[in-house]
Amino acid sequence: MTMDKKSPIKFTLTERDESVTITQWVYETLRSAVMNGQILPGRALTIRELATLLNVSPMPVREALRQLSAENALEIQGNRRVIVPKMTAMKFNELCEARIAIESHAAARALPYIDAARLAQLHSLDRLIDQAQENDDLEQISILNQNFHRLLYTANPHQVTLPLIESLWLQLGPFMRLATSKLEEHYLVDRHNEAMIAIEKKDAFALQLAISADIREGIAFANTPELLQRFIEQSRTDAS
Repeated sequence: MTMDKKSPIKFTLTERDESVTITQWVYETLRSAVMNGQILPGRALTIRELATLLNVSPMPVREALRQLSAENALEIQGNRRVIVPKMTAMKFNELCEARIAIESHAAARALPYIDAARLAQLHSLDRLIDQAQENDDLEQISILNQNFHRLLYTANPHQVTLPLIESLWLQLGPFMRLATSKLEEHYLVDRHNEAMIAIEKKDAFALQLAISADIREGIAFANTPELLQRFIEQSRTDAS
């Protein structure tokens, strides 16, 4: 996968409901694009280009970008260019370790609330992920994987961690597309399957281990400092 600052951008556009403002629609569209790796590291955009792509005026784009900048998802530079914030090895590792800590906690807390119907939904999503992998559909793999984790954690009616989790996904999203493209090289065990077996057994510890391994293996493309540094330097080169 190359990180080309002139690569075409293809957003997933959803029909805007009348109850949703244009600014909110633009925000959700751009947020999904970042989270699902549709905007790659090194790809510079302008407010005008984004407005054209989304067929809206610059104003709602500017407001949406302010929100995403506050969430550390995108960075607005002085020349009004928009880029994915620069990554460092330390920041990448910190984000991934935070994912493991929070998501394994969220999974264990959700476990008592997962009924047969939700477990069946998880199995269904996992089958769709397998199909996306067979089709080498990187975007669908990313979206479905997030849906699997989201469905698991939101079983807990008292959960408060999802906004924190999605914030981490947002900051990692542009870089996780590379992880997905390297998945076959590292992802030898179906950790989702392990997670669902743990759910059936009501084994919170096994569930936490499965979720932790799932996240850790998802970033195996950067499992040594040298590999991670090489990847980050490449993204910086493309951004310059």
